[in-house]
Amino acid sequence: MQIDDRLATVLRHRAAGERAARTQYRQLLDLLGARRTTGDESMLAAAWLRLAALGETIPVPDRAAMIREPGLRFRNPELALHLADDEPEVAAAALAVAQLSVDDWEATIPRLPVRARGFLRLRRDLPPQTQELLERLGVHDRGLPRPDVAEEAAETEESSQEATIAERLGAKSAVVSPIRPVPANDQAATASVRDTSNDGDDGEIGALVRRIESFRKARSNRPQPDNAPRLPLGEKADNSRVPLIGFAFTTDSEGRIDWAEGTVAPMVVGAILPPAREAAKRHRQPLRHVELHWEGAPMVTGNWIVDAAPRFTDPGGRFYGYAGRFRRPPPADTVVDRPQTDRSADLMRQLLHELKTPVNAIQGFAEVIQQQLFGPTPHEYRALAATIAGDAARMLAGFDELDRLARLESGALELQLGHCDFAEVLGRTVDQLQDVLKSRGSAFELDQHGNRDASVPLACEDAEALAWRLLATLAGSVGANERLRLEVADTDGVIMLSCDLPAAFAARDDIFTDSSRATGSVSAGMFGTGFALRLARAEARAIHGDLHREGSRLILLLPQLAATQPAMSATEA
Repeated sequence: MQIDDRLATVLRHRAAGERAARTQYRQLLDLLGARRTTGDESMLAAAWLRLAALGETIPVPDRAAMIREPGLRFRNPELALHLADDEPEVAAAALAVAQLSVDDWEATIPRLPVRARGFLRLRRDLPPQTQELLERLGVHDRGLPRPDVAEEAAETEESSQEATIAERLGAKSAVVSPIRPVPANDQAATASVRDTSNDGDDGEIGALVRRIESFRKARSNRPQPDNAPRLPLGEKADNSRVPLIGFAFTTDSEGRIDWAEGTVAPMVVGAILPPAREAAKRHRQPLRHVELHWEGAPMVTGNWIVDAAPRFTDPGGRFYGYAGRFRRPPPADTVVDRPQTDRSADLMRQLLHELKTPVNAIQGFAEVIQQQLFGPTPHEYRALAATIAGDAARMLAGFDELDRLARLESGALELQLGHCDFAEVLGRTVDQLQDVLKSRGSAFELDQHGNRDASVPLACEDAEALAWRLLATLAGSVGANERLRLEVADTDGVIMLSCDLPAAFAARDDIFTDSSRATGSVSAGMFGTGFALRLARAEARAIHGDLHREGSRLILLLPQLAATQPAMSATEA
């Protein structure tokens, strides 16, 4: 058995110059264009990353020319999807030479960008099943037929009608008629053409106008398929169109919109965005919740809220415009009636989203360096990259905790209901923490009072997270030779966990707002003991339980779930 190491050989070399970059790009196209050349997922991921990085250094016409080369083996649908997201010239070249099977086309076409599907209509060698799929998806030819082809088809289909029109309108009518022949069964249209005088340009133009009007009336009386293309012949606008609620855009350095999303582009591209223009003059500041009224086409006219961020070139840091999004403001009644807590939770989630984006990017680049995806890296830098990736992961975990607390306190998140024995979960959690506490001479003393049923309406994952969050927070503050007594009991349909507070906790006035962090090797979170207890209380209250302090003890109350009842709703709980 032979081992195919061609991909590893190509990735081992670094494309230092322009010629080397073009050569390696062509090699990767050839290897990735074939079926799988290796089973190593990490090597394939590195190959896709290298292909994207090289594509940014090679001009678009050159990349398109490489793809069109006759010797390229292009049978991998994943490469077709990758290149379809590239510039239009590259996407058109890729979809023009891709040689996929019928099954591959069927799986690939629905995943293609909408703007790239039209390129497939330029091909005449696709299998019939693939052409039928394009028809079902509403993908039609982008260009109009050539005038000679249209004229020939029109003469073949309506030869008798064309003869009549040619007699009445003369030579000019023969040039104009290929636009669309009048249906043969449209007697009104034929009569109107026959009654037209041919004594001058007015008669010929009038006949043409009446002919178009007759065709429009005849077409409106015939049933049309839902996906039939329509020409702008003055029909009434479709009032059932879904209103536009938002779109993305970019501007140049002067605040002029140079790109917009989807069908909105013809309505806004080229217009000056005043907030972006003013912000560009004031040190390129970001746009945050800027309200404006836009005048233009009916679809985009009205009030908008704009958020945008400045864009800078990587090497020199030169400002070259804004990238952002238009969105419709919410209705006034929803803003007035919405609780303040919901708005605060939304603002918190938006803030966390803004923070997660750069941290995710930092983590991804650190992992690329640590795993040497772009080439050999010194071990010192790999160690630093691993540390950065670990710190980023901890930050993302902290952001998830903040988001969880915000959604729980605002009622936007409901815990998954289930059936779990909370006493058993507590026992496992205590066993895990005992080894850590033993080094300090401390311990948990669990007393379950011999209760047989401590089932709660929580999924086991959520129950384990709650138990760990609570006990790990306490364990992190336990002093030397300190023992905490835990008692679990069920009373009147309620599971109660009672726990001694560590001496460090007992001296605090409000344990739920305290910002101090645990000093031990065990901690339930990165935001301090108060935040961890507050999150545990929010999780308990999400299933109509509670967590509170009574003197020197911490009391957790959870609704009991009967052993014969596998699940229940939140209201029943």
